[in-house]
Amino acid sequence: MTELRLGRYTVDPPVVLAPMAGITNVGFRQLCREQGGGIYVCEMVTTIAIAHRNPKTDRMIAFAPDENPRSLQLFGVDPEITAKAVRRIVDENLADHIDLNFGCPVPKVTRKGGGSAIPWKRKLFGAIVAAAVDTAKPAGIPVTVKMRKGIDDDHLTYVEAGLIAQEVGATWVALHARTAAERYSGTADWDAIGTLKQALDIPVLGNGDIWEADDALRMVAETGCDGVVVGRGCLGRPWLFADLEAAFAGRPERVMPNLGQVAVIMRRHAEFLSLAMTEKFGVVDFRKHVAWYLKGFPVGSELRRSMAMASSMMELDDLLGKLDGEVPFPVSELGQPRGRTNSPGKVFLPAGWLDDRDDMCVPEGAEMDDSGG
Repeated sequence: MTELRLGRYTVDPPVVLAPMAGITNVGFRQLCREQGGGIYVCEMVTTIAIAHRNPKTDRMIAFAPDENPRSLQLFGVDPEITAKAVRRIVDENLADHIDLNFGCPVPKVTRKGGGSAIPWKRKLFGAIVAAAVDTAKPAGIPVTVKMRKGIDDDHLTYVEAGLIAQEVGATWVALHARTAAERYSGTADWDAIGTLKQALDIPVLGNGDIWEADDALRMVAETGCDGVVVGRGCLGRPWLFADLEAAFAGRPERVMPNLGQVAVIMRRHAEFLSLAMTEKFGVVDFRKHVAWYLKGFPVGSELRRSMAMASSMMELDDLLGKLDGEVPFPVSELGQPRGRTNSPGKVFLPAGWLDDRDDMCVPEGAEMDDSGG
């Protein structure tokens, strides 16, 4: 593999933590960065919220003092607002890397023409990417693109969108190898990643179904992609980034912590969240991670439920102390999907969205002032 670059940064290993709403906050990123190198992206935020200085969004884009580079993902539908948001990022030195989201399949996003709906409107898509690139370029801030294959199998856009992004100056393109209609169901189409790699001169990163480090190596071998983007695979398993670092370095070791070691990581996660928020909000935010950490371990339902309702570090410490630390890692979980899985579904789009691919009109009310959804 050739060395993966992000502006002035070398990305080694060539691994990116995918932005996940409600997950990839500063506490979770700190936890994962302790495990291995790569690029760790904050939760998706909206361009209008950045441009208008939304207080909630400004809290979401907080970075740890030692985060370098600071990676921020933007979602927007209007090229002018995208430029305003990036101008603020540049002027106030808010980030070192900007990723643009064109992959979100959530109905509240696509029904307004956002996320994975945008690449169908090829001129609008190109204008949004160009607005970000042109505004960020003088400051040396690289802009990357994350997208899906298309709206559905009858409306695939990934090759054309990749070429457009390349033409207007995107540093790399990451492809989640599913359509919006597939959501998080079935198996990712890694062949599409290979097709995109063959079509582009800029780096292509692959995303989808990387549950273990060896999956990442296999994706690179099968598709020729320049790096990988990891999302659901690291939920409750931040040590996956240690495995990925070892794998890309050609080392065989893999982390398989026993339950006692997992408990130590769980506590550290809750502690990072508490430091970034307050103890109460940090422990409450941690609750959603309990099931992911304990997946496959023989832990009783009552103890699991109590942990998922903890509201203080003292309470969490008491519950973690009740775990049998000698229980080995459940190897049966290796390679198994994590996080949300669902069935294919209808993609909700603005009226007439599919009629004219060259229409650049921004749907009324398309810009959302709340981030992270």
